[in-house]
Amino acid sequence: MKKKNKEIVLRTIISNAPISRADIAQHSGLNKATVSSLVNELIEEEFIYESGPGESSGGRRPVMLLFNKKAGYSIGLDIGVNYILGIVTDLEGNVVYEQHQSIHNLSFDEMIHLTIEMIKNLIEHTPQSRYGVIGIGIGVPGIVDKNGKVLLAPNLKWSHVDLPDILHREFDYPIIIENEANAGAYGEIRFGAGVNCNNVIYVSAGIGIGVGIILKGELYKGINGYSGESGHMTIVVDGEKCRCGNSGCWEAYASEHALLNQAKHILPGATLEELIEIAEENKNVKEIFNEIGSYLGIGISNLIKTFNPQQIIIGNRLAKAKHLIEQPTIKSINKHTLDFHQKDLQINFSKLSIYSAALGVSAFAIENFLSIGKD
Repeated sequence: MKKKNKEIVLRTIISNAPISRADIAQHSGLNKATVSSLVNELIEEEFIYESGPGESSGGRRPVMLLFNKKAGYSIGLDIGVNYILGIVTDLEGNVVYEQHQSIHNLSFDEMIHLTIEMIKNLIEHTPQSRYGVIGIGIGVPGIVDKNGKVLLAPNLKWSHVDLPDILHREFDYPIIIENEANAGAYGEIRFGAGVNCNNVIYVSAGIGIGVGIILKGELYKGINGYSGESGHMTIVVDGEKCRCGNSGCWEAYASEHALLNQAKHILPGATLEELIEIAEENKNVKEIFNEIGSYLGIGISNLIKTFNPQQIIIGNRLAKAKHLIEQPTIKSINKHTLDFHQKDLQINFSKLSIYSAALGVSAFAIENFLSIGKD
């Protein structure tokens, strides 16, 4: 009970700082003596600290309490098909160091080696603090079970990879493995475009397409953690072959991979960034972006009709092409949904750009660290 009360006090301070002891008691429902004792422990443990006095309501000016965001640091990695992004954040999710590595056709062993080396580099660049590295979170574009095992990541060509076990051989830190789209959704509601929304669908449009679902402010993962594989819903019967083995999947028509596949006939070997750069001058390339946006809208329309969300957030690498795909995407959504589907619906592009998933898994590690009251 003491641990649970201690976490209540800490969460109250995090949410309401600067705050006095008396206000903590009022917010939490705990008595003042309990609050005072727990606050003293949290100060000693360097989770919080005292600042100058606040405004008086008639008596002595109260001492205000603040969360110590530099008590420890979290590491977050987003493993993509053609990149790995790693960040170090403080306990409020502020990025203090980052590393971005472009990759191309790496073997499994090479990918694992690069991941381990990046984590080592991030640890070396983590500032000194009371608790040091408090955890490592990793987002992977695939199906991840409750234990963090990657069951299938078709775009990485991974199957049944026990990533936590591999990494625990190298690192003695808590390690959280999560689906990249779930992580991106959580990153956006914590730090990005979804901060003020409780029912959000995050569409991670990169080499593949994944979906993160936030319902009533909580990440929805399904009974076994496998929800959100919407990139493999069929939008064209007997259509293009998808890398998952099925045909007509959404990501075969609306992903970065689909874009690059179509553009190779115009500009072989071009990257997303290069295609964005020439799209305004090259009519054919611009038309490809237009088509990608239209197909993106078709898939999003299905999600809108299924979940009736408050907000759709489009993120990951294709969000870089917002100025090229936004209008065809919205036009397609309007065409394939009815007026009442669109009522009170916000459609936004990610505020965090390529950082959504890395920030999301970093936040998961922080939440795990701050859960003082867990068994």
